[in-house]
Amino acid sequence: MEPETPAPDAHAAPALTPLPAPPPSKAWQRVLLARHAKRPHSLDYIERLFTHFHEIHGDRAFADDPAIVAGMGFFEERPLMVVAEQKGRDTKQKLLRNFGMPKPEGYRKALRVMQIAAKFGRPILTLLDTPGAYPGIDAEERGQAEAIARNLREMSRLPVPVICVVIGEGGSGGALALGVGNFVYMMENAVYSVISPESCAAIIYRDASRGEAAANALRLTAEDLLEFGLIDGIIPEPGEGAHTDPDAAAGALRETLRWALDQLTPLTGAQLVEHRYDKFRKMGNFFL
Repeated sequence: MEPETPAPDAHAAPALTPLPAPPPSKAWQRVLLARHAKRPHSLDYIERLFTHFHEIHGDRAFADDPAIVAGMGFFEERPLMVVAEQKGRDTKQKLLRNFGMPKPEGYRKALRVMQIAAKFGRPILTLLDTPGAYPGIDAEERGQAEAIARNLREMSRLPVPVICVVIGEGGSGGALALGVGNFVYMMENAVYSVISPESCAAIIYRDASRGEAAANALRLTAEDLLEFGLIDGIIPEPGEGAHTDPDAAAGALRETLRWALDQLTPLTGAQLVEHRYDKFRKMGNFFL
């Protein structure tokens, strides 16, 4: 005998369909795009923009840091020095590159290459793409903070054009250590901040899962930083992001780099240093 199906309760509350989750905020979307697994990294841009690129290894003090790629090449027949942060694509490469988090020897290698550029009068291009400098004990033992601080000081004094581009994540001092330039640009979907959204949320909200709220508060998008006068321009990306067409993204970067070099090359070393000094002295001044 089949069991009887109970009659529906006329007074029972109707079943509710759960509301769809709200779409991610614009700032958080930019964070996700900046971290996209297929987003072009520094070596992808170097391959597309430079000819006869030769990498320089080691800081002549401790070791070579694969998280920073540095070397010389030709951009449209102009000799240039390149210093770039590299994350890695697959698991093996990510481990080799330490997920794009440089150690002190990486920053010292970068400074060595930039001093070579100053000696021979070559412009410098830096590509920033790191979640931050490596915070491990071994890095601290070898003077992580000192290496970053020295780069900040020495980059401000370089008598050659310095052009900096945030191509993905610009995280904290790990990015700023290569970010003191005459012109500082950001790719359209890049982010640049004193701290990652998750770390900020862990400190401010005591909850790292509130990274989206922290991203909104940090004002880390290219539009925000251009409004504040912290960068000089935004490089447009194709389609839904640079990962959809790396060649087009590199083409946009090429145009910006060409224009910047045309503006800076005629200046003397003293004028370049003064230009850089004035640029950074104005940052944070809201009473002009």
